[in-house]
Amino acid sequence: MIKDKEKGSVTHGEKMREVISEQLKIGQVAIEDIKINMRSRDEIPKTLAGLKEIYCNDDLRTKVFSLLEEMIPSTTNKTTGRPGMGFWKIMVLGCIRLNCNWDYDKLQEIVNHHNVLRQMLGHSLYDDDYEYPLQTLKDNISLFTPEILKKINKVVVEYGIDVYGKKKLKNYQK
Repeated sequence: MIKDKEKGSVTHGEKMREVISEQLKIGQVAIEDIKINMRSRDEIPKTLAGLKEIYCNDDLRTKVFSLLEEMIPSTTNKTTGRPGMGFWKIMVLGCIRLNCNWDYDKLQEIVNHHNVLRQMLGHSLYDDDYEYPLQTLKDNISLFTPEILKKINKVVVEYGIDVYGKKKLKNYQK
């Protein structure tokens, strides 16, 4: 297994699960440039803002994606077959699903029609005809368990403590 944080991918033999393609498509917005409405009281923008922070920080992203490798079942041959949904998409959709407490039908509706979420997944303005099939979501997002999310949360909280310090975090929590 080779980790390449510059390219945002994890390579297993000849197959790879990309985080998100480094090469932007026409009409695609870079994740660091996505505009998120933080005035909204809905949980989606706040979740997407947290995910954006993870993606934009190389060290944090590397730690999180090493945890996501645990999602791949041990019975899966990592060098043959189709690559599957990328880690970034699984994490974004898994976080949205768990944070919003949605079933897969609701997730499918939102992922196919929420523009900012689609940008976060790496879709361009011209990808509006691509829709995620329900079974694809079930097969991939079910790998993102609450246990994996707990491990990611621990890494993110440790990052927050390093960046903001314990004193600032205590003031923020009040």
